[in-house]
Amino acid sequence: MEFGNRENGDRGTMSQINVTPLVDVMLVLLVIFMVTAPMMQQGVEVNLPKAEAKALTAKEETLVVSIEKSGRTTVNASEIPADQLTDKLNSLLAGRAKREVFLKADSSVPYGEVVKVMAQIKGAGVERLGMVTESPQRR
Repeated sequence: MEFGNRENGDRGTMSQINVTPLVDVMLVLLVIFMVTAPMMQQGVEVNLPKAEAKALTAKEETLVVSIEKSGRTTVNASEIPADQLTDKLNSLLAGRAKREVFLKADSSVPYGEVVKVMAQIKGAGVERLGMVTESPQRR
């Protein structure tokens, strides 16, 4: 297929950009990045309770689930046995439009225990779970 106007049937050289190698290289790079991206998520030692974030404002009474250093779990300063947390949250959140809970855990509480409490909170149908942290400047 010829492009352009040719007079006298002249068969000169035509210069066109060949994009096939460019597309091939881009597809190979895409595959490489898709394969390596999940591998780049590695665990890094961090101190989670410290964060620089703006405080959230709440219109309704805020539900705060706290995990103390001793492992005691409380909801708004009243102690709750760990196995009854989901039921208690279900009853407290029954009439609310926004099912929102804040989790406050001591920095020395093992990560696994925090995750177990988070799973119980999510099991109660909580839509938004916020983590309460301390600003590094307060120390």
